[in-house]
Amino acid sequence: MKPNPIVLVIDDEAAIRRLLRAALEPHNYQVCEAETGQLGLQEAVGRRPDVVILDLGLPDMDGLTVLKRLREWSQTPVLVLSVRDREGDKVAALDNGADDYLTKPFGTAELLARLRVIQRRVSGGPDEPVHVIGDLQVDLAAHVVKVKDHEVSLTATEYALLRVLVQHAGKVVTHKQLLRAVWGPNAETQSQYLRVYITHLRKKLETAATGKLIQTETGIGYRLVIGD
Repeated sequence: MKPNPIVLVIDDEAAIRRLLRAALEPHNYQVCEAETGQLGLQEAVGRRPDVVILDLGLPDMDGLTVLKRLREWSQTPVLVLSVRDREGDKVAALDNGADDYLTKPFGTAELLARLRVIQRRVSGGPDEPVHVIGDLQVDLAAHVVKVKDHEVSLTATEYALLRVLVQHAGKVVTHKQLLRAVWGPNAETQSQYLRVYITHLRKKLETAATGKLIQTETGIGYRLVIGD
């Protein structure tokens, strides 16, 4: 674990944020705070924390939504800290990318131990939400797509499909992988969905100046071209 790791606390209760700061700072954590989900996502992009402590009951959006948005571009360890103690809430948080789940009220020693455990798996550099691939720029945190510095409007499905291709840029993503990621496991045989939406993406993203951005790998899948 790196010295003086940054912890982002996303919780709307000022008392909880004060409590966490008092518990973490003596153990060499740098604490930054956000009282809403949207502010928390902005802080995650700007501060690049080493670990996130996330409440589920936020005033502007559910904590699960924050978690899903964060996982679109980041693998930063997330500890959910919530009063919700039902098994279903815990399972939903873990299924959506949380690394651990701790219920309130909590003990400081257990909190610190759980933070140490989820941070041990971290390796490599910080996540990068902005991907630049030739003339294509995709900001996975802000959900903004640009081609040659001009913003492109995509539907939710078109964006979801592009996101998967960007996350695997340069690699072939199979038809089944794309269908499962965008439409769910029951859509693995519905290849017509892919053909339609890949066509839409190409019309919106590819120009004579940019050339081909999405390569068809016949009978296998598609690949986002990253260079010659």
